[in-house]
Amino acid sequence: MTSPPTPDEDRRYLEQLITQTRTAMDHLRQAKRLIGEAEGTGEAAQGLIRVRADGRGGLIGVSLNPRALRLDTRTLGAEVTKVIQAAQEHAGRITGEIVQDAVARAGGLPAPLDETFVRDRIELAAADLYSERP
Repeated sequence: MTSPPTPDEDRRYLEQLITQTRTAMDHLRQAKRLIGEAEGTGEAAQGLIRVRADGRGGLIGVSLNPRALRLDTRTLGAEVTKVIQAAQEHAGRITGEIVQDAVARAGGLPAPLDETFVRDRIELAAADLYSERP
């Protein structure tokens, strides 16, 4: 619905809103689970250094081939930094795709009803009560 419901449509509107909200929440819960399972990877120094990052960018694994230790400390530090950033960026791309998909699948929820809606309903109820007086 694009406009506020009439009093006769309130129940149907509320049921529709609840259904849409549940669907959106299901998609967001699934996205949260997928982000928790996501893993980005990075590789540097011709495969001698490998890193894995989780969906939030935290490091979950670093692998150094013993030959990587032959690099001078400055080069080793630069390569480790580069591979960590690559793994985190990869995880960020995966997470971004998951979030975009979840938002698209959740669909748009209707705009919340404002205070004029509540005021109108109260005035209608008061008018109904007043008109029923003996």
